[in-house]
Amino acid sequence: MKKWIASAIILALLVFGSVIGFNMFKAMKIQEFMANRPIPEFPVTSTTVTLEDWTPHLRAIGFIEPIQGVNIANEVTGKVSEIKFESGQKLKANDPLVYLDSEVERANLKAAQGRLSAVQRNYTRLNSLFSKGSVSQGQVDDAEAELLALQGQIESSQATISRRIIRAPFDGIAGLRNVFIGDYLSAGTDIVRLEDVSKMRLRFTIPQNDLNKINIGQAMNIFVDAEPEIAFTGTISAIEPAVNYQSGLIQVQADIPNTAQQLRSGMFAKASIILPTVPKQIVIPETAINYTLYGKTVYVVTEQQDKSGKSFLQADQRIVTLGKSKEGSIRILGGIKEGDLIVTSGQVRLSNAAHVTIIESDILKIPAEIPAL
Repeated sequence: MKKWIASAIILALLVFGSVIGFNMFKAMKIQEFMANRPIPEFPVTSTTVTLEDWTPHLRAIGFIEPIQGVNIANEVTGKVSEIKFESGQKLKANDPLVYLDSEVERANLKAAQGRLSAVQRNYTRLNSLFSKGSVSQGQVDDAEAELLALQGQIESSQATISRRIIRAPFDGIAGLRNVFIGDYLSAGTDIVRLEDVSKMRLRFTIPQNDLNKINIGQAMNIFVDAEPEIAFTGTISAIEPAVNYQSGLIQVQADIPNTAQQLRSGMFAKASIILPTVPKQIVIPETAINYTLYGKTVYVVTEQQDKSGKSFLQADQRIVTLGKSKEGSIRILGGIKEGDLIVTSGQVRLSNAAHVTIIESDILKIPAEIPAL
Protein backbone atom coordinates (compact mmCIF):
# COMPACT_ATOMS: atom_id res chain seq x y z
CA MET A 1 0.00 0.00 0.00
CA LYS A 2 2.80 2.37 0.92
CA LYS A 3 4.62 1.55 -2.33
CA TRP A 4 1.49 2.42 -4.32
CA ILE A 5 1.15 5.82 -2.61
CA ALA A 6 4.84 6.59 -3.19
CA SER A 7 4.51 5.65 -6.87
CA ALA A 8 1.45 7.94 -7.26
CA ILE A 9 3.27 10.88 -5.69
CA ILE A 10 6.30 10.37 -7.95
CA LEU A 11 4.03 10.16 -11.02
CA ALA A 12 2.21 13.40 -10.05
CA LEU A 13 5.52 15.21 -9.56
CA LEU A 14 6.67 14.08 -13.00
CA VAL A 15 3.43 15.31 -14.64
CA PHE A 16 3.50 18.71 -12.94
CA GLY A 17 7.20 19.07 -13.60
CA SER A 18 6.68 18.35 -17.29
CA VAL A 19 3.92 20.99 -17.56
CA ILE A 20 5.98 23.63 -15.76
CA GLY A 21 9.03 22.82 -17.81
CA PHE A 22 7.07 23.04 -21.06
CA ASN A 23 5.67 26.46 -20.13
CA MET A 24 9.11 27.74 -19.21
CA PHE A 25 10.50 26.48 -22.50
CA LYS A 26 7.61 28.12 -24.40
CA ALA A 27 8.13 31.48 -22.66
CA MET A 28 11.85 31.35 -23.41
CA LYS A 29 11.23 30.72 -27.10
CA ILE A 30 8.65 33.52 -27.30
CA GLN A 31 11.07 35.93 -25.63
CA GLU A 32 13.79 34.84 -28.03
CA PHE A 33 11.49 35.34 -31.02
CA MET A 34 10.39 38.81 -29.87
CA ALA A 35 13.98 39.84 -29.27
CA ASN A 36 15.02 38.83 -32.78
CA ARG A 37 11.99 40.12 -34.70
CA PRO A 38 12.37 43.53 -36.37
CA ILE A 39 10.80 46.48 -34.50
CA PRO A 40 7.56 47.50 -36.26
CA GLU A 41 7.30 50.97 -37.68
CA PHE A 42 4.07 52.98 -37.74
CA PRO A 43 3.22 55.52 -40.45
CA VAL A 44 2.51 59.02 -39.10
CA THR A 45 2.29 62.60 -40.29
CA SER A 46 4.32 65.33 -38.64
CA THR A 47 5.04 69.03 -38.46
CA THR A 48 7.88 71.16 -37.15
CA VAL A 49 7.20 73.43 -34.16
CA THR A 50 7.61 77.08 -35.08
CA LEU A 51 6.93 80.35 -33.28
CA GLU A 52 4.08 82.54 -34.46
CA ASP A 53 1.97 85.42 -33.23
CA TRP A 54 -1.08 84.25 -31.28
CA THR A 55 -4.29 86.27 -31.10
CA PRO A 56 -6.35 84.75 -28.28
CA HIS A 57 -10.13 84.88 -28.15
CA LEU A 58 -12.48 85.00 -25.18
CA ARG A 59 -15.56 82.90 -25.92
CA ALA A 60 -19.08 83.53 -24.64
CA ILE A 61 -22.68 82.74 -25.55
CA GLY A 62 -25.78 84.93 -25.49
CA PHE A 63 -28.92 86.02 -27.29
CA ILE A 64 -29.50 88.62 -29.99
CA GLU A 65 -31.87 91.48 -29.16
CA PRO A 66 -32.89 94.61 -31.11
CA ILE A 67 -31.60 98.08 -30.30
CA GLN A 68 -35.27 98.98 -29.79
CA GLY A 69 -38.20 96.61 -29.51
CA VAL A 70 -41.65 96.85 -27.96
CA ASN A 71 -45.00 95.09 -27.90
CA ILE A 72 -47.40 97.87 -28.87
CA ALA A 73 -50.60 97.96 -26.81
CA ASN A 74 -53.54 100.32 -26.36
CA GLU A 75 -53.87 102.59 -23.31
CA VAL A 76 -57.68 102.79 -23.29
CA THR A 77 -60.51 100.38 -24.01
CA GLY A 78 -62.47 100.59 -27.24
CA LYS A 79 -63.57 98.97 -30.48
CA VAL A 80 -61.20 98.85 -33.45
CA SER A 81 -62.63 101.05 -36.19
CA GLU A 82 -59.69 101.18 -38.61
CA ILE A 83 -56.31 99.42 -39.12
CA LYS A 84 -53.56 101.26 -40.99
CA PHE A 85 -50.76 98.68 -41.23
CA GLU A 86 -50.01 95.14 -42.39
CA SER A 87 -47.91 92.38 -40.86
CA GLY A 88 -44.21 92.80 -41.66
CA GLN A 89 -44.60 96.40 -42.84
CA LYS A 90 -41.79 98.92 -42.39
CA LEU A 91 -43.06 101.77 -40.25
CA LYS A 92 -41.88 105.28 -39.44
CA ALA A 93 -42.09 106.92 -36.05
CA ASN A 94 -45.59 108.33 -35.33
CA ASP A 95 -47.26 106.37 -38.15
CA PRO A 96 -50.88 105.55 -37.14
CA LEU A 97 -51.45 101.82 -36.66
CA VAL A 98 -54.93 101.36 -35.20
CA TYR A 99 -57.89 103.71 -34.66
CA LEU A 100 -60.30 102.99 -31.83
CA ASP A 101 -63.88 104.22 -32.10
CA SER A 102 -63.98 107.82 -30.78
CA GLU A 103 -67.37 109.20 -31.94
CA VAL A 104 -68.49 110.11 -28.40
CA GLU A 105 -65.20 111.85 -27.61
CA ARG A 106 -65.29 113.82 -30.86
CA ALA A 107 -68.87 114.90 -30.19
CA ASN A 108 -67.89 116.14 -26.71
CA LEU A 109 -64.93 117.99 -28.23
CA LYS A 110 -67.15 119.63 -30.86
CA ALA A 111 -69.63 120.77 -28.20
CA ALA A 112 -66.86 122.28 -26.07
CA GLN A 113 -65.28 124.02 -29.03
CA GLY A 114 -68.72 125.46 -29.94
CA ARG A 115 -69.02 127.11 -26.52
CA LEU A 116 -65.46 128.43 -26.55
CA SER A 117 -66.02 131.59 -28.65
CA ALA A 118 -68.98 132.69 -26.54
CA VAL A 119 -67.11 132.16 -23.27
CA GLN A 120 -64.07 134.01 -24.62
CA ARG A 121 -66.22 137.00 -25.70
CA ASN A 122 -67.96 137.06 -22.31
CA TYR A 123 -64.62 137.14 -20.49
CA THR A 124 -63.33 139.91 -22.78
CA ARG A 125 -66.52 141.98 -22.29
CA LEU A 126 -66.48 141.64 -18.50
CA ASN A 127 -62.79 142.50 -18.37
CA SER A 128 -63.53 145.68 -20.37
CA LEU A 129 -66.45 146.63 -18.09
CA PHE A 130 -64.30 146.02 -15.02
CA SER A 131 -61.80 148.60 -16.25
CA LYS A 132 -64.70 151.12 -16.36
CA GLY A 133 -65.94 150.11 -12.91
CA SER A 134 -69.20 148.63 -14.19
CA VAL A 135 -68.67 145.07 -12.85
CA SER A 136 -66.94 143.56 -9.85
CA GLN A 137 -63.67 141.65 -9.72
CA GLY A 138 -65.60 138.50 -8.73
CA GLN A 139 -67.59 138.52 -11.96
CA VAL A 140 -64.37 138.82 -13.98
CA ASP A 141 -62.80 135.98 -12.01
CA ASP A 142 -65.81 133.74 -12.60
CA ALA A 143 -65.67 134.43 -16.34
CA GLU A 144 -61.95 133.66 -16.43
CA ALA A 145 -62.44 130.42 -14.48
CA GLU A 146 -65.18 129.34 -16.88
CA LEU A 147 -62.92 130.05 -19.85
CA LEU A 148 -59.97 128.12 -18.35
CA ALA A 149 -62.19 125.16 -17.44
CA LEU A 150 -63.58 125.02 -20.97
CA GLN A 151 -60.08 125.18 -22.48
CA GLY A 152 -59.01 122.36 -20.17
CA GLN A 153 -62.02 120.30 -21.19
CA ILE A 154 -61.12 120.78 -24.86
CA GLU A 155 -57.50 119.75 -24.24
CA SER A 156 -58.67 116.69 -22.28
CA SER A 157 -60.98 115.62 -25.11
CA GLN A 158 -58.20 116.09 -27.65
CA ALA A 159 -55.82 114.00 -25.52
CA THR A 160 -58.45 111.26 -25.14
CA ILE A 161 -58.99 111.15 -28.91
CA SER A 162 -55.22 111.09 -29.46
CA ARG A 163 -54.85 108.12 -27.09
CA ARG A 164 -57.42 106.25 -29.15
CA ILE A 165 -55.05 106.41 -32.12
CA ILE A 166 -52.23 103.88 -31.57
CA ARG A 167 -49.03 105.06 -33.30
CA ALA A 168 -45.55 103.63 -33.94
CA PRO A 169 -43.17 104.98 -31.27
CA PHE A 170 -40.07 104.63 -33.51
CA ASP A 171 -38.92 103.45 -36.94
CA GLY A 172 -39.01 99.69 -37.31
CA ILE A 173 -40.56 96.57 -38.76
CA ALA A 174 -43.98 95.39 -37.61
CA GLY A 175 -44.45 91.77 -36.63
CA LEU A 176 -47.64 89.76 -37.03
CA ARG A 177 -50.85 91.73 -36.45
CA ASN A 178 -52.95 90.44 -33.56
CA VAL A 179 -56.15 92.53 -33.96
CA PHE A 180 -58.94 92.89 -36.50
CA ILE A 181 -61.55 95.51 -37.33
CA GLY A 182 -64.45 95.26 -34.91
CA ASP A 183 -62.38 93.77 -32.05
CA TYR A 184 -63.17 95.23 -28.65
CA LEU A 185 -59.84 95.79 -26.94
CA SER A 186 -59.35 96.05 -23.22
CA ALA A 187 -56.50 98.28 -22.03
CA GLY A 188 -53.09 96.67 -22.56
CA THR A 189 -54.06 94.35 -25.41
CA ASP A 190 -51.03 93.20 -27.44
CA ILE A 191 -51.54 94.65 -30.94
CA VAL A 192 -48.21 94.00 -32.70
CA ARG A 193 -44.49 93.64 -32.05
CA LEU A 194 -42.35 96.50 -33.41
CA GLU A 195 -38.57 96.21 -33.67
CA ASP A 196 -35.80 98.44 -34.97
CA VAL A 197 -33.44 95.91 -36.60
CA SER A 198 -31.03 98.39 -38.21
CA LYS A 199 -28.66 97.59 -35.36
CA MET A 200 -28.77 94.59 -33.05
CA ARG A 201 -27.32 93.90 -29.65
CA LEU A 202 -25.81 90.82 -28.05
CA ARG A 203 -26.12 90.41 -24.30
CA PHE A 204 -23.85 87.79 -22.76
CA THR A 205 -21.98 87.00 -19.56
CA ILE A 206 -18.32 86.36 -18.77
CA PRO A 207 -16.58 85.20 -15.58
CA GLN A 208 -15.38 87.98 -13.31
CA ASN A 209 -11.80 86.68 -13.73
CA ASP A 210 -11.93 87.75 -17.40
CA LEU A 211 -13.19 91.27 -16.67
CA ASN A 212 -9.70 92.77 -17.02
CA LYS A 213 -9.45 91.39 -20.56
CA ILE A 214 -12.33 93.42 -22.05
CA ASN A 215 -13.09 97.11 -22.52
CA ILE A 216 -15.61 99.41 -24.20
CA GLY A 217 -15.09 99.52 -27.97
CA GLN A 218 -13.31 96.16 -28.14
CA ALA A 219 -13.96 94.20 -31.35
CA MET A 220 -15.55 90.77 -31.40
CA ASN A 221 -16.92 88.21 -33.84
CA ILE A 222 -20.45 86.84 -33.50
CA PHE A 223 -21.71 83.58 -35.00
CA VAL A 224 -25.31 82.38 -35.29
CA ASP A 225 -26.64 79.01 -36.43
CA ALA A 226 -28.82 80.61 -39.11
CA GLU A 227 -25.72 81.99 -40.92
CA PRO A 228 -22.92 79.56 -39.99
CA GLU A 229 -20.52 80.82 -42.68
CA ILE A 230 -20.72 84.50 -41.68
CA ALA A 231 -18.77 86.14 -38.86
CA PHE A 232 -20.70 89.24 -37.81
CA THR A 233 -18.51 92.01 -36.42
CA GLY A 234 -19.54 93.77 -33.23
CA THR A 235 -18.07 96.03 -30.57
CA ILE A 236 -18.55 96.01 -26.82
CA SER A 237 -20.81 98.96 -25.92
CA ALA A 238 -21.58 98.46 -22.23
CA ILE A 239 -20.38 96.48 -19.21
CA GLU A 240 -22.56 95.94 -16.17
CA PRO A 241 -21.04 97.80 -13.18
CA ALA A 242 -21.81 94.98 -10.72
CA VAL A 243 -20.91 91.28 -10.65
CA ASN A 244 -23.66 88.80 -9.82
CA TYR A 245 -22.62 87.62 -6.35
CA GLN A 246 -24.41 84.27 -6.78
CA SER A 247 -22.81 83.20 -10.08
CA GLY A 248 -19.67 85.34 -10.22
CA LEU A 249 -20.63 86.43 -13.76
CA ILE A 250 -20.91 89.92 -15.19
CA GLN A 251 -23.20 91.00 -18.04
CA VAL A 252 -21.75 92.57 -21.18
CA GLN A 253 -23.51 94.16 -24.15
CA ALA A 254 -22.23 94.45 -27.72
CA ASP A 255 -23.61 96.39 -30.71
CA ILE A 256 -23.82 94.64 -34.09
CA PRO A 257 -24.56 96.42 -37.41
CA ASN A 258 -27.43 94.70 -39.22
CA THR A 259 -27.78 96.51 -42.54
CA ALA A 260 -28.66 93.30 -44.40
CA GLN A 261 -31.17 92.37 -41.66
CA GLN A 262 -29.76 88.85 -41.36
CA LEU A 263 -29.99 88.91 -37.58
CA ARG A 264 -33.27 88.58 -35.69
CA SER A 265 -33.97 89.04 -32.01
CA GLY A 266 -33.97 85.89 -29.91
CA MET A 267 -31.25 84.17 -31.96
CA PHE A 268 -28.76 82.12 -29.97
CA ALA A 269 -25.27 83.46 -30.69
CA LYS A 270 -21.66 82.56 -29.94
CA ALA A 271 -19.26 85.42 -29.29
CA SER A 272 -15.51 85.44 -29.79
CA ILE A 273 -13.91 88.51 -28.24
CA ILE A 274 -10.60 89.38 -29.87
CA LEU A 275 -7.85 89.87 -27.26
CA PRO A 276 -4.42 91.51 -27.75
CA THR A 277 -1.93 89.55 -29.87
CA VAL A 278 0.85 87.70 -28.05
CA PRO A 279 4.05 87.44 -30.18
CA LYS A 280 6.27 84.37 -30.70
CA GLN A 281 4.15 81.59 -29.25
CA ILE A 282 4.23 77.83 -29.87
CA VAL A 283 1.04 76.92 -31.76
CA ILE A 284 0.37 73.40 -33.01
CA PRO A 285 -2.61 71.54 -34.56
CA GLU A 286 -5.10 70.22 -32.01
CA THR A 287 -4.84 66.78 -33.66
CA ALA A 288 -1.34 66.45 -32.21
CA ILE A 289 -2.64 66.42 -28.62
CA ASN A 290 -3.24 63.10 -26.85
CA TYR A 291 -5.55 63.20 -23.85
CA THR A 292 -4.54 60.55 -21.32
CA LEU A 293 -5.28 59.83 -17.66
CA TYR A 294 -1.89 61.16 -16.61
CA GLY A 295 -2.02 64.37 -18.67
CA LYS A 296 -1.96 65.87 -22.15
CA THR A 297 0.91 64.63 -24.28
CA VAL A 298 2.54 65.13 -27.67
CA TYR A 299 4.73 62.64 -29.55
CA VAL A 300 8.10 64.18 -30.45
CA VAL A 301 10.05 62.48 -33.25
CA THR A 302 13.83 62.20 -32.90
CA GLU A 303 16.50 60.42 -34.95
CA GLN A 304 18.22 57.50 -33.17
CA GLN A 305 20.78 54.82 -34.08
CA ASP A 306 20.69 51.11 -33.33
CA LYS A 307 23.68 48.97 -32.30
CA SER A 308 24.72 48.50 -35.89
CA GLY A 309 24.75 52.27 -36.49
CA LYS A 310 21.59 52.29 -38.59
CA SER A 311 19.45 55.39 -38.15
CA PHE A 312 15.74 55.25 -37.37
CA LEU A 313 13.00 57.64 -36.25
CA GLN A 314 11.57 57.27 -32.75
CA ALA A 315 8.48 58.94 -31.24
CA ASP A 316 8.56 59.73 -27.52
CA GLN A 317 5.68 61.09 -25.47
CA ARG A 318 6.08 64.44 -23.75
CA ILE A 319 3.62 65.98 -21.31
CA VAL A 320 2.61 69.49 -22.41
CA THR A 321 0.77 72.41 -20.81
CA LEU A 322 -2.09 73.66 -22.94
CA GLY A 323 -3.35 77.20 -23.45
CA LYS A 324 -6.43 78.36 -25.34
CA SER A 325 -7.49 76.85 -28.67
CA LYS A 326 -9.07 78.35 -31.79
CA GLU A 327 -9.92 77.19 -35.30
CA GLY A 328 -8.17 73.83 -34.99
CA SER A 329 -4.96 75.17 -33.42
CA ILE A 330 -3.89 75.28 -29.78
CA ARG A 331 -1.31 77.32 -27.89
CA ILE A 332 1.33 75.35 -25.95
CA LEU A 333 2.60 76.90 -22.72
CA GLY A 334 5.28 74.32 -21.98
CA GLY A 335 6.63 70.84 -22.75
CA ILE A 336 7.98 71.29 -26.28
CA LYS A 337 10.19 73.88 -27.94
CA GLU A 338 10.78 75.52 -31.29
CA GLY A 339 12.24 73.13 -33.85
CA ASP A 340 10.78 69.92 -32.37
CA LEU A 341 9.28 67.53 -34.91
CA ILE A 342 5.91 66.37 -33.60
CA VAL A 343 3.38 63.78 -34.74
CA THR A 344 0.11 65.30 -35.95
CA SER A 345 -1.81 62.13 -36.87
CA GLY A 346 -1.39 58.38 -36.63
CA GLN A 347 -0.34 58.43 -32.96
CA VAL A 348 -3.31 56.28 -31.88
CA ARG A 349 -1.27 53.10 -32.40
CA LEU A 350 1.96 54.42 -30.89
CA SER A 351 3.47 53.57 -27.53
CA ASN A 352 6.31 55.43 -25.88
CA ALA A 353 9.61 55.05 -27.77
CA ALA A 354 7.80 53.69 -30.87
CA HIS A 355 9.53 53.58 -34.24
CA VAL A 356 7.77 55.61 -36.92
CA THR A 357 7.83 56.29 -40.62
CA ILE A 358 6.84 59.81 -41.63
CA ILE A 359 4.49 59.77 -44.59
CA GLU A 360 3.84 63.52 -44.70
CA SER A 361 5.63 66.44 -43.10
CA ASP A 362 6.17 70.13 -43.61
CA ILE A 363 9.88 69.38 -44.03
CA LEU A 364 9.73 65.94 -45.66
CA LYS A 365 7.57 64.54 -48.45
CA ILE A 366 7.51 60.76 -48.95
CA PRO A 367 6.58 59.18 -52.34
CA ALA A 368 2.94 58.28 -52.85
CA GLU A 369 3.51 54.51 -52.76
CA ILE A 370 3.70 54.60 -48.96
CA PRO A 371 0.15 53.93 -47.76
CA ALA A 372 -1.68 56.86 -46.25
CA LEU A 373 -3.35 56.67 -42.87
